[in-house]
Amino acid sequence: MALTSGPTSHFFYSSRLRQHYVDWGNEGAPTLVLVHGGRDHCRNWDWIAERFRNDYHVIAPDLRGHGDSDWSIGGAYAIADHIYDLQQLLRQKTAEPVSIISHSLGGAVSLLYTGLFPETVSRLVVIEGTVQLHFSIKPIADRMNGWIDSLRNNSGRLPRRYPSIEAAFQRMQEENPHLSADRARHLTIHGVNQNEDGTYSWKFDNYVRSIAPNPFTPTEVGELWTRITCPTMLIYGADSWVKPPEASGAGMHFRTATTRVIEQAGHWVHHDQEERFFEMVKPFLETGIALP
Repeated sequence: MALTSGPTSHFFYSSRLRQHYVDWGNEGAPTLVLVHGGRDHCRNWDWIAERFRNDYHVIAPDLRGHGDSDWSIGGAYAIADHIYDLQQLLRQKTAEPVSIISHSLGGAVSLLYTGLFPETVSRLVVIEGTVQLHFSIKPIADRMNGWIDSLRNNSGRLPRRYPSIEAAFQRMQEENPHLSADRARHLTIHGVNQNEDGTYSWKFDNYVRSIAPNPFTPTEVGELWTRITCPTMLIYGADSWVKPPEASGAGMHFRTATTRVIEQAGHWVHHDQEERFFEMVKPFLETGIALP
């Protein structure tokens, strides 16, 4: 689908960080919030936003440490930080309740946010965001040592520099071979900054790779999921590494969740099978009912 006029950039503050989001206009319409995954950026949603912009007021944030949002001083990227940021964005910039479409890390954040504040979300669509339930929680000494080692390693890790946009684009295609060339190039252009020496680096902070030592336990995750009251759709790619709830047991924690697995799609379902994704999600957002 060809893109027309793009969104406008805006900023808000959370935890003293200047955080970026894009707004596709149509204020006064119901709000639809699009939350990207780890090491991604808000322009990842451009094609989905284009499809929904006439019916919704679509906004899409850059998570802290991603895109054009500030990097967290000290490298704090706990999932609780992302939940707080999402709450600040919605309270400052939207009229609740909202609908949310989210992916991967953004899906994990959105699920926990909705469990904490169920009255603020009317529809929830999550693409491959349930993996958090199955993280193994190691002893605290192991978690702390691993986190310290990770921060130390990242402190000496320089952002990878690509000699050209074309080189970065080729890396994008390697990461997701399902992407068309045009889509991979668009994501690359919006996902890099040019360095002073003329090379290009991805916008995300390398410290987002460090896993905080104080994660939610699987019991806590499941407890928050049970608090979600709005219609919820969990979407998975048949070719992805993420297990759907039927295989993982995650589904038992949801009151009203419907699961859909899309064939010939990997982890980025909304890119790999955009038309099928849209046909599935549009009526669900309108009615709260998942069609076959």
